[in-house]
Amino acid sequence: MNVSGESKQTECVIVNEQGGLKSPSDKDESNREKSEDELKITKLGSLYFQVEYDKAKTALVVTIVRAADLPAKDTSVGSSDPYVKLQLLPEKRHKVKTRVLRKTLNPVYDEIFTFYGIDYNQLQGLTLHFVALSFDRFSRDDIIGEVLYPLSGLDLAEHSLELCRDISPRHIKMHSAGRGELLLSLCYQPAANRLTVVVLKARNLPKMDVTGLSDPYVKIYLLYNGQRIAKKKTHVKKRTLNPVYNESFLFDVPCNNEGLQNISLEFLLLDWDRMTKNEVIGRLEVGGPKGTECTHWSEVMNCPRKQIAEWHKLHE
Repeated sequence: MNVSGESKQTECVIVNEQGGLKSPSDKDESNREKSEDELKITKLGSLYFQVEYDKAKTALVVTIVRAADLPAKDTSVGSSDPYVKLQLLPEKRHKVKTRVLRKTLNPVYDEIFTFYGIDYNQLQGLTLHFVALSFDRFSRDDIIGEVLYPLSGLDLAEHSLELCRDISPRHIKMHSAGRGELLLSLCYQPAANRLTVVVLKARNLPKMDVTGLSDPYVKIYLLYNGQRIAKKKTHVKKRTLNPVYNESFLFDVPCNNEGLQNISLEFLLLDWDRMTKNEVIGRLEVGGPKGTECTHWSEVMNCPRKQIAEWHKLHE
């Protein structure tokens, strides 16, 4: 499917969740009762966009117009470098993104994205999933929040819709539901100074997309005295919260008389994303002075040449 992007000028009408016009003075009573701390957490700005259907081209046309009142992700300058990515759910295959606009909390994009090959009767099963992010040159891009807009029940046959939605936090349920668990099998071979790591599977991972699924993979780092000296990674398992890997990795341990005393393993479970930097689902450190999984590590050291498996909870 081809997707095209271009710019145009658009005026946006603010529409509330019930479909009516919303004036600046129309305030929700419940918002007045919220504490300042709550408002700071939930106020992530607004996204303005336009949706229309082109019958002649059999295409869905989405215009990302602008965003307003975004939070400052770069606190040193009190601003952000925002961009917006968009995908059509539930398939997650039609992915596009705007350009990055530097140092602004009120970016104007006016970018049009055309999704070809979509029949009109397919619209009822689609949801627009916008994610607002702030670009970071040196590390992972900061997620500002998301907007979900189901197309079910809309009449796009005769006219376009100009909309505004509040940006909501992402992954609210992740903190309460946990990060899931990872099943690892470890074996230490002292004569060869080697450590075998088998990533078997994970379970009960939090959903990283509103489809209720993730595209998880595992990164493994070998640490010596807290410093990363080697790394490996598994294949990506698409659209699952209970991936099975069964992948084995061999690490050479530095030659010394300490055995595994100053060695540890760091595991990062990430959600793969083709368009932006991959998000960390959870992490885990086994072994070393900072490792929390002492029982498993002790068994591996005390039972050399034996493959020992154990489930570990992933942490934030």
